[in-house]
Amino acid sequence: MDSPYVILGWWQVALASLLILINGVISASLRLKMERTLAVAAIRTVVQLLLIGMVLEWVFRVERATVVVGLLSIMTLVAGFTAVQRTSCRYPGIWWNALISVWVSSWFVTAYAVMVVMGSVQQWYQPQYTIPLMGMILGNTMNGVSLGLSALIDSLKSQRDRVETLLALGATRWEAASGPIRQAVRTGMIPLVNMMMVVGLVNLPGMMTGQILAGTRPIHAVNYQIVIMFLVASSAALGTVSVVLLSFLRLFNRDHQFLAARLESSAPPH
Repeated sequence: MDSPYVILGWWQVALASLLILINGVISASLRLKMERTLAVAAIRTVVQLLLIGMVLEWVFRVERATVVVGLLSIMTLVAGFTAVQRTSCRYPGIWWNALISVWVSSWFVTAYAVMVVMGSVQQWYQPQYTIPLMGMILGNTMNGVSLGLSALIDSLKSQRDRVETLLALGATRWEAASGPIRQAVRTGMIPLVNMMMVVGLVNLPGMMTGQILAGTRPIHAVNYQIVIMFLVASSAALGTVSVVLLSFLRLFNRDHQFLAARLESSAPPH
């Protein structure tokens, strides 16, 4: 494809930023009182993206394994923390459970992508591939972990009487909690499954769109996007299953007792 890549300057960015005024007008017209939140969100978007842009410029120039691993570790910590922040109720150990789930699933899938799927990459820590892949995988894994956690906790709280009745009648902890566990895993996986059902027909994902805008042949961009869809789907599934099972072990002891008090004493997120 011979079409040149259009580089956007600050003027074009400023023109695009004017569109956020539509959100502000809607909020003011309907008295949603979201004007301040929208302004803060818009400013944070610009500042955060500019900062990561400058950081990535430096990382791409240095191209060292320690620097790449350090940046990926920070990204993973933020994702694990954010996943818990979105939950309405917490229990002791929830932070570790979320972090372990996000870390293991996203790093395993990213390593598989770089070392196996993209085996021709010169170094596994090549930032051009590793960082964007990890970013997309982490974002979707974080959402799956957050949705799975929230669904499990909400289901256990709403079905507490049923769960405790089953345990009192001799059911094992797995038999009593299997319903909420399945529902939580299903909830964590549904958004990506829905996206996969309409990708290419309704939704043109960001990576594919970006490559096409940069001049890549559409069929090559499609191949990359297919790979990305399978990577994020598998990582989200692994992360959701991991956090749900780890939470199950925290909330049910080996004596087949439901430790509901751990949920009741938890503080809601700020």
